[in-house]
Amino acid sequence: MLERLQKILSARGIASRRKAEEYILAGLVKVNGKVAILGQKADPEKDTVEVDGKVVEARKELLYYVMQKPVGVVTENISHENQQTPLRSSASGGTSYEGQARKPLPTEASAKVGANSISSVRDLLPAHLRGKLFPVGRLDKDSSGLLLFTNDGVLAYRLTHPKFDHEKEYEVTTEQPIPNGALRKLAEGDLKIFGEKTKPATVRRLSPSSFRIAITEGRNRQIRRMCQKVGSPVKTLRRIRIVTLEDAALPDGKVRELTEAERTALLRAIV
Repeated sequence: MLERLQKILSARGIASRRKAEEYILAGLVKVNGKVAILGQKADPEKDTVEVDGKVVEARKELLYYVMQKPVGVVTENISHENQQTPLRSSASGGTSYEGQARKPLPTEASAKVGANSISSVRDLLPAHLRGKLFPVGRLDKDSSGLLLFTNDGVLAYRLTHPKFDHEKEYEVTTEQPIPNGALRKLAEGDLKIFGEKTKPATVRRLSPSSFRIAITEGRNRQIRRMCQKVGSPVKTLRRIRIVTLEDAALPDGKVRELTEAERTALLRAIV
């Protein structure tokens, strides 16, 4: 059955349809050895589709994991080695029970957070997952908290593109007590970052120097820049929620697979 190339690449977890269009326009996609054009169709069962010289394999099982990223670890772009994904741009579970968070995966690396051997989130992934998953969005080196890993390109696109307005929530501590007026400005939005105004946010005070903020954007170091704008530099920043996904009990540096209930709730929320 003929399908658009964007749909084939998206369905196999290679990239979102929009990113697939970019690959096609850049001449990175071939069908049966010939460079593809935008709008072209192919039969995924009969035709050979290549991306950046590598054959696109049949879709493997979709995987969804969450990590509690520690401070001091970089979120890097991880290649889909087992899915033959092009690198063009700039995370072993035991028994699990429905409705309960799955146990964190034991890794030798996670015990060495802060050591010189740990530089990126890839180092915290169990060896059998490296190259199979990629992080959805980023947390800067000085920030901690929940980081989603998957091979689901559609989910990643919908969670990271600002047009979908999906919330991520953070717990913030400032260097000094933050005034009510500053919190109000954060909530109202309208703060210029990189020449563009921020969107309204949901803000709740926790203490004189701490608050929670839920935003639907994900610009580089956005919350830190917003707080700097209102005169309240950030001391600590931790992501505590990604749309429907929360896990305050997951230790720093640990990784676990999402439960079926968590996966279903997240996928329903991003539609």
